Amino acid sequence: MSSPYWGEFLALAVIHFLAVVAPGPDFAVAVRQSVRFGRKAGIYTSLGIGAGISVHVIYTLIGVGALLHTTPWLMTAAKWLGAAYIFYLGVKFLASKPGSAGGVVADGKPEAAQQSLRQAFVIGFMTNATNPKATLFFLAVFTTIVSAKTPLPIQLLYGAWMCLVNAAWFVLVSVAFSTAAVRQKFLSTSHWFERVMGVLLIGFALRLVFMA
Repeated sequence: MSSPYWGEFLALAVIHFLAVVAPGPDFAVAVRQSVRFGRKAGIYTSLGIGAGISVHVIYTLIGVGALLHTTPWLMTAAKWLGAAYIFYLGVKFLASKPGSAGGVVADGKPEAAQQSLRQAFVIGFMTNATNPKATLFFLAVFTTIVSAKTPLPIQLLYGAWMCLVNAAWFVLVSVAFSTAAVRQKFLSTSHWFERVMGVLLIGFALRLVFMA
């Protein structure tokens, strides 16, 4: 990346990192996946979250973001669709029953519930790709921080960086919450933990609806 764009990149990188670490649907899903299904599922969910960013990057760069920005009813529809998916996940987590999230085997280590790595990746991808807050964030970033004169290849590098940072952060979150001691503590009351995550997701969804 040539020097004229370093200032722009650093501003974008700092603002994006602060947005990533702020708790939201991505965080709730990454934690739940790691605790319930184990480290590998948590990591694949995190990779899905990182990949989901690419959806926002692509539609912003091809001009769909500008269309959403100038067409209020489309932006509202996008918010409702995203909120509906997050609400669906919340209801699914809220319906968790005792014993549904695995158990503890004889040596004291948590026993993972079953979920394919593909399913874990898709959950992460869809959670981020349908999040209206991410849509609003990219509209704000690419209309205020990133200059219209910034070449497309440089903007693609910005997008790739944000994908990597998202994935890396949630991989760290997954590793932290999938350690045996942490999982054993949470799995002893797993259904209540799942329900708390469900309430948080439903709260995020309702907030998005009221914002819409």
